Amino acid sequence: MSANSTASRPGTGHKHADPLAAHDFSPADIPSQEGKTIVITGGDGGLGKQSARVLAAAGASVIIACRNLERAKAALDEISSVASGAKPSLAHLNLGDLSSVRACAEEIAEHTDSIDVLINNAGLMAVPYKETDDGFESQIGVNHLGHFALTGLLLPRLLSASSSRVVTVSSIMHHQGKLDVDDLNFKRRKYLRINAYVQSKVANMLFAAELARRAEAVDVPLTSVAVHPGAAATDLFDPIVPTMGLRRMVRQIIALTAASVEEGAHSTLYAATMPDVRNNDFLGPTEFGGVKGPVSRCHRSRDADDRDLARALWEKSVELTGVDFAELNK
Repeated sequence: MSANSTASRPGTGHKHADPLAAHDFSPADIPSQEGKTIVITGGDGGLGKQSARVLAAAGASVIIACRNLERAKAALDEISSVASGAKPSLAHLNLGDLSSVRACAEEIAEHTDSIDVLINNAGLMAVPYKETDDGFESQIGVNHLGHFALTGLLLPRLLSASSSRVVTVSSIMHHQGKLDVDDLNFKRRKYLRINAYVQSKVANMLFAAELARRAEAVDVPLTSVAVHPGAAATDLFDPIVPTMGLRRMVRQIIALTAASVEEGAHSTLYAATMPDVRNNDFLGPTEFGGVKGPVSRCHRSRDADDRDLARALWEKSVELTGVDFAELNK
């Protein structure tokens, strides 16, 4: 029976309400990751670096794919200091430039024959309007299209593993989002930075679900999971706040009310490592409106569960990136 059979993971494409095996999950529950190769985008800070630290400590060979190489090298030293297996490595990745995405995929492919887990973690939040090198609105370009392309380009390596996972980091804020497939780049609509952010998080949800369905349709051993971290105390909220004084105040409030970075990474770590994860799961905290709490199976918004919208976004993403996931088109 393949890892993608409906018997082993019932309910693909539907909301999961049944409990996880490790209700009060912590990194101590993670089984040994020795022999596994794990790629994490944005592993140089915040939730990505925390996930990389824990996975390296569990024995995984971790590759952090990052844009800022100076910051990434400092993070790599920190991750290396706790690694119990292979030495972590760095690949350059600018998700806002498809040529960089292709170069990164080629670099990773040169150094490993297979990838056990790809964690699509990097992202922008509520930034002023800007276009990527390829002319996409930056948040849909980085948060969705860059990761869509990277996943497709690394798919041969993912399918070379005996059983692989793609973990895509979304947000509990996707519940406030609407996605317009015909105006992803806000050429027709008025640009509001938070609207563009939540649209990109709906796109993350739809991509994870459609990847799960397509992998299952051709019976390949790939599991696609979406996660959200709750409201974790990282610097991702800074672009919303206009002045440094206000940012300090907001950071203090977040530190008191939100999950820590360590806790915020729990849903990603669960999705990447735990044996009871199912294809098309959506994992994250559910307490206090999803702000924090133990990792659980979560409900997704109606738009994020729309199969027609997911197919339309997939087709548009293939058109815009030129990455067609040929291995799933059998």
